[in-house]
Amino acid sequence: MIHIVGMGPGDLDYITPLALRLIAQADVLVGWPRHLASCADFQGEKRSIGTDLAKAAAWLQCNADRNIVVLASGDPMLFGIGKRLSQDLEPAKIRIVPGISSIQYLFSQIAIDMNDIYITSSHGKKPDFNFILQHDKVAMVTDLHIGPYQIAQEILLRGQKRTLVIGENLTYPDECIHILPPEKVQQAYAMNVVVILNER
Repeated sequence: MIHIVGMGPGDLDYITPLALRLIAQADVLVGWPRHLASCADFQGEKRSIGTDLAKAAAWLQCNADRNIVVLASGDPMLFGIGKRLSQDLEPAKIRIVPGISSIQYLFSQIAIDMNDIYITSSHGKKPDFNFILQHDKVAMVTDLHIGPYQIAQEILLRGQKRTLVIGENLTYPDECIHILPPEKVQQAYAMNVVVILNER
């Protein structure tokens, strides 16, 4: 069985007891180096996913009779590896275990509800900012190409008033949450999630 397990937003204090139990019982852990490093006490086999997800999925399919845990950032089904693996692997051979997403964590930290939120991602695509900025409350998982600064520039280009909440390194010791108007957003931030709030 392949368990695709949400690791939460970063710090292991935010991982679910079920996820911890499945990790402890696994024969093999599969994940990116950051996730594998967080399971330093694990005594079984560890495999890095790397950049070739098709190759990783093929290996998982061939080894589905083993007790495997795939470590996923946040929640596996919220712009995570869970979607891809659920398409590539037989449904009967996988179990997806949800986790707390960085988006959920950030909204909790700023004490704003997630009702009526539009959630999107800039990973590997150019977001439609005309559509995105029609919403009053947006959460965006960012990447190295389209991050807080680029989002701020899109807002300024349209002459709109918004507040950006930038959560860097969430749950880690160097966590930093910035609440800024677009014109104050800097060009570089560490690993982050952005919330865009409309100031009506």
